[in-house]
Amino acid sequence: MEQYHGTTIIAVKKDGKTAIAGDGQVTLGQSVVMKSDAVKVRRIYNGNVVVGFAGGVADAFALTKRFEDVLNKFNGNLMRSAVELAIEFRTDAIARKLEATMIIADKDTLLVFSGNGEIIEPDNGICAIGSGGNYALASGIALLQNTDLPAKDIAKKSIEIAGDICIFTNHNIVVEEI
Repeated sequence: MEQYHGTTIIAVKKDGKTAIAGDGQVTLGQSVVMKSDAVKVRRIYNGNVVVGFAGGVADAFALTKRFEDVLNKFNGNLMRSAVELAIEFRTDAIARKLEATMIIADKDTLLVFSGNGEIIEPDNGICAIGSGGNYALASGIALLQNTDLPAKDIAKKSIEIAGDICIFTNHNIVVEEI
C-alpha cells in the first residue's frame, strides 16, 4: 500500500521570534496530489508551542499526538517533553517505526524530532524537513544571512522558493510565529 506524504516545513528563529511554515500538499506515491490545502503547521499547548510535521500522514498525526500528550504531562516544558518522548521511543518498538518528523518550537527552544526518537537542536536557528526541506533550508539560510527580513517572511519565502522547484511542495502556505 502506498503512503501519503510529500511536504515541506521550515523553521526560522530570528530576533526573538520563531516562525514555522509549511505547504499544503499531500502526495500519494510519487505522482498523485491527493490534497493541496492540508494544514501541517499548528499551535498546541494553549497556543504556546508551534509544531510542523512531515512524513506519512497517519504517522505524523500519531507523533504529534504523542508529543502533545507528553507536553501536557510536563506543563509545556518543550525540551523535557522531547527528551521524555525520546525515552519512550527507546522502549516502544512501534513508535520507533513512525515514518514522520516534526519541528517543534516555543518562545525559547527550536527542535527537530524524528519518528525514530532522535532530537536535534539546530545550531544556527534554522531547520527544515520533508520532501522540499533541503530547498527551503538553502533558501532560508541565504535569506537569513543576506536580508533584514523577519523570521516569518523568511520562512514563507523559503517555502515559496521550494514550491517553485520541488514537485512535492506547493504554494498553499501556513505560517505560525511564536
